[in-house]
Amino acid sequence: MRLSALPGALVLTAATLAGAANPAAAETPANAATLDAGLNLHHNTATVTYERVDGTVNSVKIISMDVTSGEPDCAWVQWNDPKNTGDGWTNLDSEPSCHGIGLSETLNVVIKAPAGHPLKVRLASYHADSNAVMHKDVAKL
Repeated sequence: MRLSALPGALVLTAATLAGAANPAAAETPANAATLDAGLNLHHNTATVTYERVDGTVNSVKIISMDVTSGEPDCAWVQWNDPKNTGDGWTNLDSEPSCHGIGLSETLNVVIKAPAGHPLKVRLASYHADSNAVMHKDVAKL
């Protein structure tokens, strides 16, 4: 009976050692905000990957984002920047995703807001024949 218990103990020891050899597993995991707006040909999606900045109030590091616009649309991702005196939203991506083509960007940028200002991202889009923002989806970080 002791011989049958030995392989199980070896597996457990090997798994423990493998976990200790991977220090990334102990780091704060990244979160993802999934945004979705519009229907049919005007269906736009985005995923924003982020993590909290330890020891800092109301700060988030935007790691990356993926945006795909609907075929006749252009879509982009913004965050609710408290310093933006226009409409209160600042673009995160360098350019919009247009006409069904996806856009992926690695940003590694920290966004900050005063305490009490909830950090949010939104997916906005407009139709090719209009500059008015047509679809929006908002997610709290």
